[in-house]
Amino acid sequence: MKLEKAIFPIAGLATRFLPLSKVISKELLPLVDKPLVNYTVEEACRSGIKDIQFIVRKNQKDVLSYFKNDEELEKRLIEKDKKEEIEELRKIENIAQKISFSSVIQKTAKGDANAIYEARQFAGDDAVGIFFCDDIIHSKDIPGFQQLKDVFETCQSPVLGLKKLPEDKLSSYGVVDVEKIANGFYKIKGISQKPKNNPPSDLAIMGRMIITPDVFEYMDKHKHLREKDTSITTVLGEMASEGKSIYGYEVKGDWLECGDKMLWFKSFLTLAMDHPQYGDQIKEFIKNIKI
Repeated sequence: MKLEKAIFPIAGLATRFLPLSKVISKELLPLVDKPLVNYTVEEACRSGIKDIQFIVRKNQKDVLSYFKNDEELEKRLIEKDKKEEIEELRKIENIAQKISFSSVIQKTAKGDANAIYEARQFAGDDAVGIFFCDDIIHSKDIPGFQQLKDVFETCQSPVLGLKKLPEDKLSSYGVVDVEKIANGFYKIKGISQKPKNNPPSDLAIMGRMIITPDVFEYMDKHKHLREKDTSITTVLGEMASEGKSIYGYEVKGDWLECGDKMLWFKSFLTLAMDHPQYGDQIKEFIKNIKI
């Protein structure tokens, strides 16, 4: 199966980010000097993705607009000799030249399984990547999604990105029950959603995965999974518990979460201090803050 397509579910209301999310999509919130979606699309591009479909709510156009050329803005920057600013715009244009963008509307405000199901025609008979933009994988070497893609080339089955977490953090995540195959590579036997006690492992699911056409077929047969407020990890967990081949891989790189304001603040500071241009200045500034 080819793996050159990716689905970005972005139709959620992002109520944890109100009032900001009243006027812009969460995916456009800045993380240092770029919006969240810039990081995830750039990761997809570096991993060989050529087609992206955004799952949007009605009248949600700002994310797609971000990747469109603004000739009037560029003209004004050229007139003012704003070379650095033009260079930043060109970086976005370079990504847009390598990837074809499209969108489809999520008709009802339900879970991400429902949103992803809307992209079944886009996926067709190919495997597709799933990217959640509030998870940033900061990897200086191999992009996070490329790591999953390398695993997929061997197993040709759905693959979930995993990360080990302390036990006291696991109750906020989907946690996998696994059989270890190799170092960092697992067969998934089931998924426990936000376990309060006795988590099946210390491996939490990140916002990166690869799904295959049989996942859409499974949702076709099990209508309730796409009509309720259900996550795609619940679908994959049910498939795994029935003996379907679902795999997981521990992604190398820093997992910067931006699912709520506090996680976003922490990720912002973490990435800011590692910024190639501003990092040293920010570290010095933080060191000198008087509390």
